[in-house]
Amino acid sequence: TLFPDEIVIIKDGLLTNELDKIISLWKKKHTEIIKTIALKKNVGLGQALNEGLKHCSHEWVFRMDADDYCTLDRFEKQLSYIQLNPNIVLLGSCTEEFDSTLSQSLGYRIVPSTHEEIVEYTKKRNPFNHMTVAFRKDIIEAVGGYQHHLYMEDYNLWIRVIAAGHRVENLQDRLVKVRGGNSMLERRKGLKYIKSEFQLAKLKINKKIDTPISAYLNFTLRSIPRLLPTSLLSMIYKKLRK
Repeated sequence: TLFPDEIVIIKDGLLTNELDKIISLWKKKHTEIIKTIALKKNVGLGQALNEGLKHCSHEWVFRMDADDYCTLDRFEKQLSYIQLNPNIVLLGSCTEEFDSTLSQSLGYRIVPSTHEEIVEYTKKRNPFNHMTVAFRKDIIEAVGGYQHHLYMEDYNLWIRVIAAGHRVENLQDRLVKVRGGNSMLERRKGLKYIKSEFQLAKLKINKKIDTPISAYLNFTLRSIPRLLPTSLLSMIYKKLRK
């Protein structure tokens, strides 16, 4: 219901021929609005997103992943809310998760709506669905942009934005359809993920988002599932989804 006037696509290293063909197809249709930034090698999510921000020419940036689907009214709803609430710098929404083919709904990820609820929620879980957020480019750059934090570049960024005193909110609409399933869960397991969780706990303490006792308790509770078989981890995620 509202079309963008700029789309920045970051190719993080070599892509499959199929993906390159899809990008070329859409770029031919919308040459005037699509910018394609090709990185010679895969540099990781954080660095790739920072490179993308350099090429965004507007005050507000709407984030999305290549394999997810926005609802037709996503941009209209978020932009309308932003215009009515000029004090916020970051706005996300809820999501609906599907299997890899988008044929079967797996549930919803509901996130807190008000700033105060988000601040409290941040102590325990990621308060935003990354692929749904819209944010002010200057604020993201002012807090240091995306930083390397394995699997948690977004959570790391939200902590720094909140710690800097900026107002953030979520819409309760489910504005993005997300691919989930076991392949996603496999990436959220193992000792590397636990190490990343520990770094996250230290960041919460350093930024005074949480107390040491609470942060390390939450670290323990969040880490235990990372050692479980995928089948059991899947059951936990289903319980956490609505």
